[in-house]
Amino acid sequence: MNRAEFKSPKVIKGELTLPGDKSISHRAVLFSALAKGESSIQNLSRAEDLQSSLSCVSALGVEYGLKNDIYTINSPGIKAFRRPGHELYAGNSGTTARLLAGILAILPFETTITGDESLSRRPMKRVMQPLSLFGTRFEAAEGDRLPLKIIPAIKLNPVRYELSVASAQIKSAVLLAGLGLEEKSQVIEKIQSRNHTERMLGLQFAELNGIRFINSSSEYLPEPTSYFIPGDISTAAFFVVAALLIPGSELLIKNVTLNPTRTGYITHLKKMGADISFENQKTSANEPYGDILVRSSDLKNVPITPELIPNLIDEIPILAVAGYFAEGDFEVRGAEELRVKESDRIAALIHNFTLAGVEMEEFKDGFKLQRGTVRANPIFESFHDHRIAMAFAIYSLLLADGGKIDNFDCVKISNPEFINHLSLITG
Repeated sequence: MNRAEFKSPKVIKGELTLPGDKSISHRAVLFSALAKGESSIQNLSRAEDLQSSLSCVSALGVEYGLKNDIYTINSPGIKAFRRPGHELYAGNSGTTARLLAGILAILPFETTITGDESLSRRPMKRVMQPLSLFGTRFEAAEGDRLPLKIIPAIKLNPVRYELSVASAQIKSAVLLAGLGLEEKSQVIEKIQSRNHTERMLGLQFAELNGIRFINSSSEYLPEPTSYFIPGDISTAAFFVVAALLIPGSELLIKNVTLNPTRTGYITHLKKMGADISFENQKTSANEPYGDILVRSSDLKNVPITPELIPNLIDEIPILAVAGYFAEGDFEVRGAEELRVKESDRIAALIHNFTLAGVEMEEFKDGFKLQRGTVRANPIFESFHDHRIAMAFAIYSLLLADGGKIDNFDCVKISNPEFINHLSLITG
């Protein structure tokens, strides 16, 4: 068991430069694999999840190397992918498994995706169902779990698919499968989710009465290119909240993605009274990025509106920490998706906050918390979930006696440098 301990710092000060955004990094790897020729990726995420994506495309015949923080990806192109000699192991990465399924669905040979114990508990029917409309067949453990066998279609058909839930992974899987046909496929999205796939592939879309119609076809197969990956804004969230809550703090986080579908948690924190601003804004691969300046602030809880949920779902654990120290009660509803992340995050949050003496109320689709009598030096459980581990690391910083988190090494899934980054700004 790996246990980490965190003590209250006097102040958060300084600058941070974070590893590349995980969502954009996955797509840069997969899109480089689809493109015939050599691409380069600067500042690729160092998260373990990215090694899963690299390993999977390597098994399809893609070569890659790393030199001076730049990955070189040499690909024969999707039409020359080879049948892998083994199952494709996605590790803990739901993004790898689900986006890769979209690519594998249009290949002319059979493949199988596997994952670790945690990923193997997560639902796959959400991508199997729309991808089967292309004509591809699937066989899954328990009907809905990894391992997932993908059996090629006799004939691929274009698809018009309306998303039943706001999910960038489902949307991206369908759009990637659409790249395998000359005829146009279309995804209809009523509630916008992360749009990295559309931006980076330059996909055509239309919007009518708030509904987006996104088109995909072989016309949009990527060409070799050079990517610069901005810092991960979801990773930044933990340091942003620490700086907001610890009096006298000021923190600059440099070159972070500022995609509007990823800044939902910042929008919400600003409604709570957070002093956060964006500076030095630029663009790379159609993705906006820039610096985030954060100053300590007095926060007041406000309702999280339902339309924000898809674009801050990953940040709800750390928003709950901010909400605990803000004025008023913190409540989130409409977030049942938290139940099927790396852990049941609703249950994990309730377990840990209750352990610390916080009064909690659980709902099927969320929870409510209010201040209680905090127990001295609690020992939290990560549930092998990186976002739960990092959220309670920040929570521990705010406790007079600090706190401990068991099985903390799961943070390697998204930010292996978390403790080092924290030490740089706490002195």
